[in-house]
Amino acid sequence: MTRWLTVAGMGEDGWDGLSPRAQLAIRNAEVLIGSARLLGFTPESAAERHEWPQPFSAVVGRIKPLRGRKTVVLATGDPLNYGVARKLMEFIPFAEMEIIPHVSAFSLAAARVGWSLPDCDTLTLHGRDAAHIEPFIQPDVRLLVLTADRTTIPEVARRLVARGFGKSGIIVLENMGGARERQSSFSADAVPPSDFSDLNTLAIHCAASPGARVLSRLAGLPDDAFVHDGQLTKREVRAATLAALGPSPGRLLWDVGAGCGSVSIEWMRAARGCMSVAFEHDAARLAMIAANMDGLGAPRLRTVPGEVPATYAGQPAPDAVFIGGGIWLPGVFEGAWQALKPGGALVANVVTIEGEQRLYRLHEEHGGDIVRMDIANLTHVGRLRALRPRMAVTQWRAGKPW
Repeated sequence: MTRWLTVAGMGEDGWDGLSPRAQLAIRNAEVLIGSARLLGFTPESAAERHEWPQPFSAVVGRIKPLRGRKTVVLATGDPLNYGVARKLMEFIPFAEMEIIPHVSAFSLAAARVGWSLPDCDTLTLHGRDAAHIEPFIQPDVRLLVLTADRTTIPEVARRLVARGFGKSGIIVLENMGGARERQSSFSADAVPPSDFSDLNTLAIHCAASPGARVLSRLAGLPDDAFVHDGQLTKREVRAATLAALGPSPGRLLWDVGAGCGSVSIEWMRAARGCMSVAFEHDAARLAMIAANMDGLGAPRLRTVPGEVPATYAGQPAPDAVFIGGGIWLPGVFEGAWQALKPGGALVANVVTIEGEQRLYRLHEEHGGDIVRMDIANLTHVGRLRALRPRMAVTQWRAGKPW
């Protein structure tokens, strides 16, 4: 099959801003697909014209039947920079398409504000929950952010203020590259009542005020960063647990007995594209997980209510498993171990004698390593100070053979 599909990036400068190669592909197209805005930039032709279907997931049904016909998909900016090309490659082989990029919104924004792209964090909130920005809010960090529409601006500002970053500078770059281009600057705690364009990109220079809530991307957030009822994997143990699980980009975790979701959330904050399925039966703790997902920037965390191991059924196979409670219950380990991908890691923490006995038996069967963590915290005894031991945690770490 020859290359029948062209994905052409286009900017607000329209037809005149396209390369000769992109213009030729559009002129020769039998079918053009794009938003009404982008289709409006193209000259009249005999090509069939289709606007993006709604919902966007219907794009598969729209494009697959066109296979073999000269088709051009019009995309905003660079189609491979949070663009439509990634979705298309899920069901159309790359060998059957050509991608012609335009200047990305990130490149345009960096050029407008004079920031070096490698010195910025880039992210998109287009079609995503604004909570995704939370892990990126760090002192003196520069962010370039694609937005959903004008409503993203006050929502991002609200989150900055809530974290103690109200003096962060926000630049709104509207309709970049076109005749309606406009730029506005203000601090997060002083968003003007402006009628912003829905087509905008944000440049944010994060500035922490005294007392700001600064939360590292590394494992081991303070316990009070989470909404919890006291039953959570404590900070030092959580950091050791995440290190043993070994998050890396695109990997999936099963968090069994998730509690307030602390391990799941830190897993998802640790590396690009990390996902987690949190198994939890308690309704109050499921509500805590929801609050922590929003406040700590893991809105894509998926919760599965109900009792394990019954709720394992139908869930995608994990790359790693953490069992924070109930490993001594029948089927909890067996179901998770069976589902775990070859080469995956399983980590289990226990504090009871029954739990330890179970770990020792599993260690005999599957090998791995057992570690006991004894941690003490500073406390006051009258006018003096002392270290008060916490309940010891025994951890089993095992790898599933390839």
